Amino acid sequence: MEKIKALFLDRDGVINKDPGYVYRIEDFEFMPGIFEALSGFMALGFEIFVVTNQSGIGRKYYTQADFDNLSYYMISEFKKRGVSIKKIYYCPHTPDDNCSCRKPKSGMFLQALSEFDIDMKSSIMIGDKKSDIEAANSAGVGRSLLIDGDKFSSVLDILECVKGYE
Repeated sequence: MEKIKALFLDRDGVINKDPGYVYRIEDFEFMPGIFEALSGFMALGFEIFVVTNQSGIGRKYYTQADFDNLSYYMISEFKKRGVSIKKIYYCPHTPDDNCSCRKPKSGMFLQALSEFDIDMKSSIMIGDKKSDIEAANSAGVGRSLLIDGDKFSSVLDILECVKGYE
């Protein structure tokens, strides 16, 4: 069986706007162009994974159930538009917990690699923080791209760039 190309995405600031510790559906606002962008990546043969630090759980700003409910909502909104999220990996810990899953450590990527036959060299990470890129690089992800408002302002911008390489 052929290995899969993964598109790893951070959540807050990449999939949705990030006003800080989003956990309620009514506060969850998808980024412009995200549905079209992920459809485009799927058309290029990528499987989509979310890798997100969620220290709000560990800080008790919101519960595991709140996170699960919002994740279900997000996945269902993508599904309505023909976009399939393979799996969401998240770290519920605070920075003080010194866990192996919190980005910039690569635990979530390594967990995905242990569960799926992923070709890391052909995979891409899209994040909005340096820690996203560091985690992906440590895990051997082939390309890591940062939404910075400068070179790339959205996942859709990155898709256009990637299409040129495929």
